Amino acid sequence: MRRRAGGPRLTGEARRGVDRAVRALGDARARPNLGWLAQLTGASESELSEVLQETAGLLPVDEEIRRRHREAGRPHYAQFRAPFELYAMVRLLRPDHVVETGVSSGVSSAHFLLALRRNRHGVLHSIDRPTQQRGAQFGRSDSPVALPPGKATGWAIPDELRGGWDLRLGSSEEILPRLVDQLPSIGLFLHDSLHTPTHLTFELTTVRPKLSNGAVVLADNTVWTGAAFPRFARALGTPMRRRGRTDLVGLRVP
Repeated sequence: MRRRAGGPRLTGEARRGVDRAVRALGDARARPNLGWLAQLTGASESELSEVLQETAGLLPVDEEIRRRHREAGRPHYAQFRAPFELYAMVRLLRPDHVVETGVSSGVSSAHFLLALRRNRHGVLHSIDRPTQQRGAQFGRSDSPVALPPGKATGWAIPDELRGGWDLRLGSSEEILPRLVDQLPSIGLFLHDSLHTPTHLTFELTTVRPKLSNGAVVLADNTVWTGAAFPRFARALGTPMRRRGRTDLVGLRVP
């Protein structure tokens, strides 16, 4: 396998699997950023190809997620843009405990759960403070992550993935400190809840004592959180890694 200038390259079989998975989910933004993934995991080209080749086996779940979005009247629903990177991170790092704040329809949660099931090891702990859509039709005044009528947090996740999922509903200000106290370690943390500098700083400060060596920390929508994540990276003495030109960032704990 040749190395392409500027970053790692997948084998043909792995690339075809990724192409099919991206089409099944129906979101072109979900195409994995290999350079970003390699920076955060330290994985080689062969390791990236091996794990991303598995995305071909995720088609039934990704097709079901897309179907549920369409049936709920959200064919272009606001989704987490890097679900296959999340899957690969969990497969490569094999964390004991994954923590995420913010669930909505459950695109990120589903791919965490798929990877943990493939690992046969680890638990996903998710915190969500659901917001309900105000009327029968989605309106301009509704939050982009508001739940459709009759739907609950994680409404796009197929039922067979939910076993062993630790979902906690409420504000992360109340739930996250208690959860962190209960866990021996955190191997991967994703912030995708209230996107303000103060709130992101609170979440990062709260999880920091339990972050294991080599843990990955991610934060989405950092265009709204200012210097909170870069400041955290400097405090840990590790570089912040941006996913291409997006505002999804991450770091690897030394």
